[in-house]
Amino acid sequence: MTYVVGPGCIGSMDRSCIEVCPVDCIYETAHMVVIAPDECIDCGACAPECPVDAIFEQDGMPPEHAEFVAINRAWGGGAAAVDALVEQYLQASE
Repeated sequence: MTYVVGPGCIGSMDRSCIEVCPVDCIYETAHMVVIAPDECIDCGACAPECPVDAIFEQDGMPPEHAEFVAINRAWGGGAAAVDALVEQYLQASE
C-alpha cells in the first residue's frame, strides 16, 4: 500500500512532506503535490508533516475523494497528466 495526497493539498503547496521523504517520491505540480505510488516505500514519514492533513494511506482515503488515488497515479504521465485531472476535479466541484 502507498500513501496518497488528497484534495486538502490543492492550493496549499506546503513542501514539508517533500523535505522528509527518504526516497524523493513526492512531486510538485501546478496545483498540489502528489506521491508516485510506484516509488513510495510506505514509510509514512510524510503524513505527520502535512499541515493540512491531506496525506492518507491509499486504503484510508475517504470515499468521497477516491479519485485522488488516480490523480496520484497519473504522475506516471508527468505533471501535465496530474494537472489535467486536478482541473477536471476543480471544475466538477464548482
